[in-house]
Amino acid sequence: MSPTLLLVALFFAIPVVLIAVLSFTDMSTATGLRVWNFVGLANYEQILNHPNSGVIVWATVFYVGVTLALFNVGLGLLIAILTTHMPRRAGFFFRGVWLLPRMTPVVVYILMWNFLAERVPYGVINEHILVPLFGADGAGLVPAAAWFFVILTNGLVGASFGIIIFSSAIESIPRDYMNAALVDGCTMWQRIRYLILPSLKWPLLFVTTYQTLSLLTSFEYILVLTDGNFGTRVWSLWAYQTALSNYFGNFQYGLGAAMAVILVVIGVAASIVYMKFFRFDELVQEPKIEAL
Repeated sequence: MSPTLLLVALFFAIPVVLIAVLSFTDMSTATGLRVWNFVGLANYEQILNHPNSGVIVWATVFYVGVTLALFNVGLGLLIAILTTHMPRRAGFFFRGVWLLPRMTPVVVYILMWNFLAERVPYGVINEHILVPLFGADGAGLVPAAAWFFVILTNGLVGASFGIIIFSSAIESIPRDYMNAALVDGCTMWQRIRYLILPSLKWPLLFVTTYQTLSLLTSFEYILVLTDGNFGTRVWSLWAYQTALSNYFGNFQYGLGAAMAVILVVIGVAASIVYMKFFRFDELVQEPKIEAL
């Protein structure tokens, strides 16, 4: 375990401590790396009193909740169930195709969506669907429906992770159980409700927790698609723009670090809630074998 512990310490524990310490300073490009001072909880007070904090918190909750429920867990589970109940080669092919957005570079993937959603005569959706069928005005779709495209672009990529995990878990269910359910006359819905879903507690816990943390901390798709405009700025993007990329050139490292620390605390709290909801203590209990 020593190499693993060393890697965790170097690339996780130490950076977390440094970020936490940095969050109590006023370090920025204005102060430089030498004349900064410890300011205590001033950065956290500034975040709490910032007029945009409430709006960005709500945007983050909306983004994470909707994307997680509809795509990362919901769609991933649905496609996993469907592809494991069709011929194996067809299921493998469909799951492989769904991995293409994840393997595509972020910039190329988002540029494709921008091209599809562009105004007439450049946008495919406007030119060939909305204008001919509904008589739309042909304006750009991303500004008009920014959240739709943010959630869609992130969700289609995120669903592929759940598809892999859930498909593997479903394939590992003993065939005898499935055959017994068929013999007993169970419908498809009954097999899903009473056999498949109870067998997926571990995968559901893992995918839900992992994807929640991923959505909380990832912002690259939003950055390339909208740059946080049209009300789509989430907390992680706000922290990035505050600390490393803003139009004024004053990178506030201490304030950005405080935002990152808050995000870590939220992620830990969400993980604890998930473990309570999925009854993690029962999942890790050793099997009880009764001696006759």
